[in-house]
Amino acid sequence: MAPIPELVQEVNNYINSNNVMIFSKTTCPFCNKVKALFSSIGIQFTVLELDTLENGPEMQKAMAAKVGRSTVPQVFIRGQHVGGCDDTFTAHCNGKLQEMLFSKEENYDYDLIVIGGGSGGLAASKEAAKLGRKVAVMDFVTPTPIGTTWGLGGTCVNVGCIPKKLMHQAAILGQSIKDAKNFGWSYEDKLEHNWAVMRENVQSHIGSLNWNYKVQLRSQQVKYINSYAQFVEGHKIKAVDKKGKETLMSAKHFIIATGERPRYPDVEGAKEYGITSDDVFSLEKSPGKTLVVGASYVALECAGFLNGIGLDVTVMVRSILLRGFDQDMAEKIGSYMQSEGIKFIRPCVPKKVEKIDSNESHKLRITGTMQNGEEIVGDYDTVLFAIGRDSCTDNIGLEKVGVKVNSKNGKVPVVNEQTNVPYIYAIGDILEGKPELTPVAIEAGLLLARRLYSDSVLQCDYTYVPTTVFTPLEYGSIGFSEENAIETYGEDNIEVYHSNLTPLEWTVAKRETNACYAKLICLIPEKEKVIGFHYLGPNAGEITQGFALGIKLGATKSDFDATIGIHPTCAEIFTTLSVTKRSGKSTEQAGC
Repeated sequence: MAPIPELVQEVNNYINSNNVMIFSKTTCPFCNKVKALFSSIGIQFTVLELDTLENGPEMQKAMAAKVGRSTVPQVFIRGQHVGGCDDTFTAHCNGKLQEMLFSKEENYDYDLIVIGGGSGGLAASKEAAKLGRKVAVMDFVTPTPIGTTWGLGGTCVNVGCIPKKLMHQAAILGQSIKDAKNFGWSYEDKLEHNWAVMRENVQSHIGSLNWNYKVQLRSQQVKYINSYAQFVEGHKIKAVDKKGKETLMSAKHFIIATGERPRYPDVEGAKEYGITSDDVFSLEKSPGKTLVVGASYVALECAGFLNGIGLDVTVMVRSILLRGFDQDMAEKIGSYMQSEGIKFIRPCVPKKVEKIDSNESHKLRITGTMQNGEEIVGDYDTVLFAIGRDSCTDNIGLEKVGVKVNSKNGKVPVVNEQTNVPYIYAIGDILEGKPELTPVAIEAGLLLARRLYSDSVLQCDYTYVPTTVFTPLEYGSIGFSEENAIETYGEDNIEVYHSNLTPLEWTVAKRETNACYAKLICLIPEKEKVIGFHYLGPNAGEITQGFALGIKLGATKSDFDATIGIHPTCAEIFTTLSVTKRSGKSTEQAGC
């Protein structure tokens, strides 16, 4: 029987007079999912619960006549039919829903403006441009307290991963030269490192990367704007260049990729006389005798390579090492660094940094307080603070457009990189609860651009992300720390396999035996699925990257056991682990 014309007209009136119209039933779980989705992104909607109406069945027939479907829910936005539950969620994932909700008739200057020229922002902008969109990248580096600044590419390229790894390599080469005599090489007894040569060559390489990024943006028709961006109203930002000139720009979508900057402690003299990792890689002169304040991976990495090139290094630690990482591994790293001559003051917090007379042997004096209240004083050439990083979200006008930010840490909560303001997205280190790693930001940026501007629905997977800390004894990890695994699953459900090891190359060089260490954390109820991978030793990044694929695919301990190792390598230890922690047996190795 044909639907009553009056009811068809009533359905049309509902659709045409409401921005978001949902035909629903109170007992339908799919209807409830759709309503929850719109509520979660802050969108008001009108809902007609057909099962509460006396003429509900007739209204449903009238709706079916309109769209060719009799099922619920059926969603309409601005008179346009979106579809049912699956259709609506697919549209949400690929950005089509947001376009329908927030698109305006006005013309925007750009389809996409990316705020932040780091690895994630550059990846997203170039991918969006490849997909035919008009894109601009805003990037501006606020100088550090001592005036350090840098070019396009963000933290990783300029003051993070790249210079850190290169200076870590300088330290490795120094150790290799020392080892060489035992392999038959002869050389002058005195080894000297030239900071200026290393700095010049490292900075020259970084400069080439900065230039290449500009060339890539230009070749892919992405507009690079060296200005500080701030939101001023919906879909609009203010760009301020280094001369203070202001320009207003608009875009349909925005991606915030502003990253983080090092934090200074609230201590007298810290900003006046201290430096951070933003400064150390470009210092004109060697840092000399250095105090590193902090226990982050940045602190320990910097302390490691400075000691490795022959400097006198001390680390002041408030509490634990490498917070957030496996503490078993962290303490082993600390012990090894001490054996290499790095001094630790812990637990201790800095209280004051002051400049001392220029005729003294060192130029800075730092006062600290031990946990027991004892005051300690030391003189150094350089004080490097590496106590953590703050998100660069507090001065870009997010409050003017209603983007929610965690007031405690400046992090931005997102769902699939989308903020609570549907046309504004965020990627990288500023995300709440996500890994702060360059490859993660790149992957998230690429996939986001593809969802926004093509038919892709792929989301960034933030689980089982591999990483490496480039301390003197490198540390590679994937997945759960031992502490988190026990807390999450219970100690009875966790089996930990572990072993010490000595790289073959270290034996002839007469370096410390059994200093390296390997550990697998397995979930017993799931056939000993490997949920945590930890390695301490040479080439940790190369080793960890390879195993990351297996763990991503759900490898179990038996899969590791069935894999034939490459001999003689450090990585092969993971194919032969047999000692469990709960057994209490020795993990020290002898022979090959």
